[in-house]
Amino acid sequence: MPETQCMPALGSPAPNFTATTTQGPLSLSDLSGKWVVLFSHPGDFTPICTTEFMAFAQAYPQFEALGAQLLGLSIDSNPSHIAWVLNIYRNTSVMVPFPIIADQNAEIARSYGMLSASASSTQTVRTVFMIDPQGIVRASLNYPLTTGRCIEEILRLLQALQAADETHLMTPACWREGDPMIYPPPATVEEARKAEACPDRYCVDWYLCYNKPPLISKGPGRTP
Repeated sequence: MPETQCMPALGSPAPNFTATTTQGPLSLSDLSGKWVVLFSHPGDFTPICTTEFMAFAQAYPQFEALGAQLLGLSIDSNPSHIAWVLNIYRNTSVMVPFPIIADQNAEIARSYGMLSASASSTQTVRTVFMIDPQGIVRASLNYPLTTGRCIEEILRLLQALQAADETHLMTPACWREGDPMIYPPPATVEEARKAEACPDRYCVDWYLCYNKPPLISKGPGRTP
């Protein structure tokens, strides 16, 4: 039977590790106090992974501005990672500025549930973990081998998590920085009545209140 693996649950501590990377030895605990975007890829010198790493590299300043460290990972060797980084640079003039973890024994990949027995026994799937400054897993994304990730969506997710932490509000569908945010839903009838009567809230209904005029149409007779 295939080995059972479990991804870390959202809200649980991220498994710590110490690893060889293209920028020297690194432990996850070294990055305490920063957001970490840890992402796995199936293999070096593969077409979709190359496009993803170029996109991550080009967006690196945006991740840095958000206080986030990018970390790539696959079960290839460190020499393979180095050769691939140099190959990307020679062919495209794009230099990968973040570390790539060499996980040849797949120990880290297994601890994060990055190996899919149904997809491949020797490759990590396209997984992304958002780890907050306290070392807690806050979000995860999982893509098949055939589909490249959208870096813009990963940035959007990071911004949404940070905005929710800062404001104690929530982000609606397709939220972008600066868009209205949603108040947590009332837990009692009294809280619901107060929410609708609050002049600082823009309520579509008692359970859906924004901190700014919402970007959706309202039913007849309802004004924010």
